[in-house]
Amino acid sequence: MVAATADRAQLALGMVAGEASGDLLAGALLEGLVARVARLDAAGIGGPAMARSGFDAWWSIDALSVNGYLEVLREYPRLRRMRDTLARRLLEWRPDVFVGVDAPDFNLDLEARLRARGIRVAHFIGPSVWAWRRERLEKIRRSVDRMLLVFPFEEVIYRDAGIPATYVGHPLADAIPPRVDAAAARCALGLPADGVVVALLPGSRRSEVEHLAPAFLATAAWMHERRAGLHFVLPAASEPLFERIRELVRLARLPDDLALTLCSGRSHDVLAATDTVLVASGTATLEAALFRRPMAIAYRMSWVSYRIMRRMAYLPYVGLPNILAGEFVVPEFLQAQVRPEEMGPALLRQIDDDAHREAIVARFGALHDALRLGCAERAAQAVLEVAGG
Repeated sequence: MVAATADRAQLALGMVAGEASGDLLAGALLEGLVARVARLDAAGIGGPAMARSGFDAWWSIDALSVNGYLEVLREYPRLRRMRDTLARRLLEWRPDVFVGVDAPDFNLDLEARLRARGIRVAHFIGPSVWAWRRERLEKIRRSVDRMLLVFPFEEVIYRDAGIPATYVGHPLADAIPPRVDAAAARCALGLPADGVVVALLPGSRRSEVEHLAPAFLATAAWMHERRAGLHFVLPAASEPLFERIRELVRLARLPDDLALTLCSGRSHDVLAATDTVLVASGTATLEAALFRRPMAIAYRMSWVSYRIMRRMAYLPYVGLPNILAGEFVVPEFLQAQVRPEEMGPALLRQIDDDAHREAIVARFGALHDALRLGCAERAAQAVLEVAGG
């Protein structure tokens, strides 16, 4: 429960966010609602960013951190039991509005059940129907009263499909300043003030880390052999992942003189401090772009999951910065391409080629400007409109 001076007396809000990035997005929305609602009761599935606004997490966000078709199939019985229990609890509570944050495979079915029983529903972060699985639009139409969209080009897609939608901007664009103090970030992380820093971000889910961290560490070794003085930094998204990454570092048998700093959390400090980034495809690529950092994007999953996803894809890109730009501003390495010999040269070019690096930074600056609209306030207003019918 959160008290605040606001223009609505009270709001009961059910929410589900599905991973670390969803927690950040939901946290921004809750901050916007705290400023508008005198008494906010919010509960469901969430993480630490949501908890800072008084969210009551009935389940931890880690319970939904699963990706890839095979991985989801293995976890499906547990996820279905959890969703059924959550639906019963929400129907007993009957909040004024339910907001599903991303996680469409979990949230859309839940939202359809709640909406059919008279609970109004908003969905924050539209599924990537512009990239793949456009057939989801029919399911979305049945499941939600309003879509809250974070990319400007999405609005016309949903409205053409007869789905009420509002572009609210992206909360990360509001949270990340146009200019950051790299020297202060390096000092805070204990990194050298001079020299080149390369960030390694292998993902926020354990399955991503298992697939990508060994290749990212091998790429660091490859670059170290060819360029003296590089310093690498790898932030883990959670304490359990930090321990697993420490183990993977030991197994990697890196050169004794390779400079590598591990930290738990603090990914924004890392992005502020770094010169270039090797990053798993996902929200972290957008964060790196908003910090205006050149990057190489990588992704690897089970062969079956990859083949299924590629058959359904509409776009040649997987990284959000490239999707938003409509071209390959930064390189992408998928599946068998996730190799030091492929990724290392791309990162070294971004370090060495000033004109190439500056062109990337300029594109990312324009992207930041387009997404910075005051998302928390816009999204909160849209949720209140949905709750009020």
